[in-house]
Amino acid sequence: MFTSFRRSSCRMPIATAVAAIVLSTSALALDTVKFMAPGSVGGGYDQTARILGKALIEANAVKSLTFENKGGAGGTLGLAQFANSTKGDPNALLVVGANMVTSEEQNKPQITMKDVTPIARLFTEYNVLAVSEASPYKTLEDLLSAFKANPSSIKWGGGSKGSIDHIGIAELASKMDVPINMVNYVAYAGGGEVVAATLGGHITVITGGYAELAKYVQAKQFRLLAIGAPERVPGIDAPTLKEKGYDVTINNWRGVYGAAGLSPDQRKQVIDAVLAATNSKVWQENVKVNAWSPSILTGDEFGKFVEDDHVRLRAMLVKVGLL
Repeated sequence: MFTSFRRSSCRMPIATAVAAIVLSTSALALDTVKFMAPGSVGGGYDQTARILGKALIEANAVKSLTFENKGGAGGTLGLAQFANSTKGDPNALLVVGANMVTSEEQNKPQITMKDVTPIARLFTEYNVLAVSEASPYKTLEDLLSAFKANPSSIKWGGGSKGSIDHIGIAELASKMDVPINMVNYVAYAGGGEVVAATLGGHITVITGGYAELAKYVQAKQFRLLAIGAPERVPGIDAPTLKEKGYDVTINNWRGVYGAAGLSPDQRKQVIDAVLAATNSKVWQENVKVNAWSPSILTGDEFGKFVEDDHVRLRAMLVKVGLL
């Protein structure tokens, strides 16, 4: 069931999993765009959908928006629902990312991203490692010393099994000569859930994109220990794993797919609307605030990138013993 409201009079409840924004505009490229975020409210897929939605409105590219969250199986449950319910609909968008690729490689679902239409890759972001402010681990060295001494005592929280989050921690463990089967990794269906678990003391350290954790860092609820970037990222006060002696990079990308069965003209219309959104002020502001690295790629080039990423991520899953 969708909840709708007008932007001028109401605010969206943070806990609402399915929501809608209605706004009258003119000269629109698309009508009511239906976003599928294949994860929980507050997670990376959800955040990307809502920010892109605001950008589409600001760019005068859509009339209205709806958002639906469907987590589970690394995003492939939401993918399946989207593929089955939107065929031929140019007003439907699915948020995707590297974690959906790893899920497809592991679970071999009947419906994959090949069954829908690549529209645009939007950005790349690097994972951070963070602990609650009450944690006894003040630095990365503190944390990894305890991890090395007693691997199972450290509970790592992140996305689904075999996700970029999981791969990154497994690779870090391998650099420390810690057996993969000793890593105590707890998988969650969405970012909102793992944040709550970390704040509640059920998880020792959380790994995920900075954008999901930024407000908790700024509120002094989380403390950043490191970032899995090749070099320090402006706006993120954390050392890289590399500068601490661990040659590990942990990065994710996010983009959007459209429905199956779009005509060339419909596909171009959707791509043009998304590109217009990425040029909007609200999108550019969020790119800066969330420390995203823009990496726009559209249409068939994006589809080819995803095919290549299947090869890359499958090799990484095998390397760290997760496949």
